[in-house]
Amino acid sequence: MSRSAHPAGPRHADVLTEGHYAAPPADLNALDEKVWARTVSRNADGVVAVGGIEVTRLAEEFGTPAYFLDESDFRARCRAWADAFGRDADVFYAGKAFLSRAVVRWLQEEGLNLDVCSGGELTVALDAGMPAERIAFHGNNKTVAEIERAIEAGVGRIVLDSFQEIVRVSHVAQRLGKRQRVQIRVTVGVEAHTHEFIATAHEDQKFGIALAGGEAAEAVRRALTLDGLELVGIHSHIGSQIFDMAGFEVSARRVVQLLAEVRDEHGIELPEIDLGGGLGIAYTSDDDPREPHEIAKALGDIVTRECEAAGLATPRISVEPGRAIVGPTAFTLYEVGTVKHLEGLRTYISVDGGMSDNIRTALYDAEYSVALVSRRSDAEPLLVRVVGKHCESGDIVVKDAFLPSDLAPGDLLAVPATGAYCRAMASNYNHALRPPVVAVRDGEARVIVRRETEEDLLRLDVG
Repeated sequence: MSRSAHPAGPRHADVLTEGHYAAPPADLNALDEKVWARTVSRNADGVVAVGGIEVTRLAEEFGTPAYFLDESDFRARCRAWADAFGRDADVFYAGKAFLSRAVVRWLQEEGLNLDVCSGGELTVALDAGMPAERIAFHGNNKTVAEIERAIEAGVGRIVLDSFQEIVRVSHVAQRLGKRQRVQIRVTVGVEAHTHEFIATAHEDQKFGIALAGGEAAEAVRRALTLDGLELVGIHSHIGSQIFDMAGFEVSARRVVQLLAEVRDEHGIELPEIDLGGGLGIAYTSDDDPREPHEIAKALGDIVTRECEAAGLATPRISVEPGRAIVGPTAFTLYEVGTVKHLEGLRTYISVDGGMSDNIRTALYDAEYSVALVSRRSDAEPLLVRVVGKHCESGDIVVKDAFLPSDLAPGDLLAVPATGAYCRAMASNYNHALRPPVVAVRDGEARVIVRRETEEDLLRLDVG
């Protein structure tokens, strides 16, 4: 048998030995404030509400599955990041996490900048009125048309990701009679994941230009010789869902070393460094994310210390939180369709969504929390797997969770911390209709991204 093959059978779904799991929570009705949006609470009747509106009412008005976004929480997190870094640094919201015209307007009003990584994201940003000078444009393979659009619009920075792109952006800028502000994205040799980082086997990725072997230094040389470019800084991004600052410390040290080399060779000090995003959030009660002010102080101290040691003026720092802002502010609401008990194995709870509205569990083996939100239950806890309705055995929403044993069809379940990379990565697998995003604030709810319809599917299918 091939090593990549495995037999299907009754234990195909990774059933673990008895006693592997931690004990169930003391109270299945409790909502951990680390995991849920800030205005989420359970009322006296046991029904969960967000922004003052009960989920039963939201389900009745907007249907399920649906993403419900706590607008007050989103805005508060924007302000927390802006306040933490202050006027001497820049915070760019990473639009890839979730972007809509409403979100762009909130970012403007709360004082954040925006980074985009595709022509489509740039279109949404500009259409919603984000000033172009407050936009950064990422991407490892920007097309000439995308570059033209960005330069014509006047984006504040383009992050260069390859030697070819250095020339490509310069040529487009010169043809348009402009000089484009750019940063060079470097691969610093640190791959950070949650509480650990490794400093080997890191250059093997599609993003950035490696510091190793002098490639990043050569990229700087080339950028400085081209009239269409104004090189303003160095960009670094080391990973995602990071809780420990150790990886950032190694990254900042290596970026500052490059700045010192640039000064020594070219006689200039680049004024900016961007340390990227990837800051973690709480998907479960076991996660322990840092607050923005802690992150700002840690990064500021690291950069200042390294620059002082290198004899450099401290550059302007920028960061790119996306998940850390929008992730905790939303939950996905589902209706239970079937409850299937497999004696001696597990219980499957099937809901009316699945991998089309949250691919992260299947794609990354991501962990989520889940709660019964349409009523209170004092039934015994039952270890279950929450799955979707798609024709795919990997269609898992929450791999393992404790829910009340009296769970039944028609109950509403909510999965918190789904604001980032769920609607953004949603698909039409099995011709599913992508759910709406509904913003809730102070007792009012409004659709900011509408639910797809069958007419939408047919409109694209030209026959």
